Amino acid sequence: MDLLTKSIHQHLQEVLDKRSEAALYRSLQVNEGLVDFCSNDYLSFSRLKKEDQKDQTLLLNGATGSRSISGNTALAEKLEKDIATFHRAEAGLIFNSGYDANVGLFSSIAGKGDTLICDELIHASIIDGCRLSYANRLRFAHNDINELKKKLEKATGNIFVAVESVYSMDGDSAPLTEIAQVCENFGANLIVDEAHGTGVFGQNGRGLVNALNLENKVFARVHTFGKALGGHGAIVLGKEVLRNYLINFARSFIFTTALPPSSLLHIQQAYQQLAAPDFDNSHLHHLIQRFKHSFTEHDTIQLIPSNSPVQSVIISGNERARAVAKNLQSKGFDVRAILSPSVPAGKERLRISLHLHNTAEEVDALLLALNTCIHA
Repeated sequence: MDLLTKSIHQHLQEVLDKRSEAALYRSLQVNEGLVDFCSNDYLSFSRLKKEDQKDQTLLLNGATGSRSISGNTALAEKLEKDIATFHRAEAGLIFNSGYDANVGLFSSIAGKGDTLICDELIHASIIDGCRLSYANRLRFAHNDINELKKKLEKATGNIFVAVESVYSMDGDSAPLTEIAQVCENFGANLIVDEAHGTGVFGQNGRGLVNALNLENKVFARVHTFGKALGGHGAIVLGKEVLRNYLINFARSFIFTTALPPSSLLHIQQAYQQLAAPDFDNSHLHHLIQRFKHSFTEHDTIQLIPSNSPVQSVIISGNERARAVAKNLQSKGFDVRAILSPSVPAGKERLRISLHLHNTAEEVDALLLALNTCIHA
């Protein structure tokens, strides 16, 4: 796999070298202590400082511009290095959201003649990113290794395979070990969106790629901060050349105001908690197993198999799913119905999310209320 991944990284470096030769190369710089004549902070509101209650430092409200102009900071660059080290990657680049990260990555990484292959249940942000590229686009049946092989046989140019470690609507996991092996066999580059695996799986919540020891088999990983980490933003992890490439070609990174220091500080604090020796998410996994084992299936009600905090209960029909959700809400449980066309007709559902702050008693009460609602 090293030779195969080296090929795509060499390609990226060649593209960057051409840009540098044409004097078009972008790089990030931190210019602190200078008189600002480049930011978009027209009313100077970003300079209205506020005191952070944790370490008593003064933080600017805003980033004032894109990171390629005035919005880059030493805090952002250190945070990227720290997060990359935590996830056992060479480098990383922070984006303003998971959507921005995926759109920027997939729209820029593949060109005309290349091929993007996605699981059919991939997130909308990846679909949109693929649509914005000039590459050939293929999809394979959800978690179907044999169909993935068939698509790979048709692929041309640089090949990229996109999957999620944990799928947001079903809560199930991709067979990453098998997919990584298939990608290696075909010389394809695997991209894994870890949005719903971050903080949940792997050592200290490093993700499913880490749990399966696949860091060296994956071309790029996307870890978002808006799920388990309770913040905002995302990071694309990979080689340093990938980071440099995205700085130069990912439009959702280039043409947007950077995250403010307050957001970066929250991300930093969240990762400090993950990395702490006493980090423990075992209670969450206990609740997941408790919910699964105590759930009672019915003729028309099914629970999609999942070992993640996302537990999806299939209740066919928009009206019925909406009615059950409303009934649960009246009993004090904030459960939402996911309706078609967001999911296929006949696969309408309650998408139940479990959290570290939930108690076993709350899970039991929810299951009792759900069983009552279904029979109502």
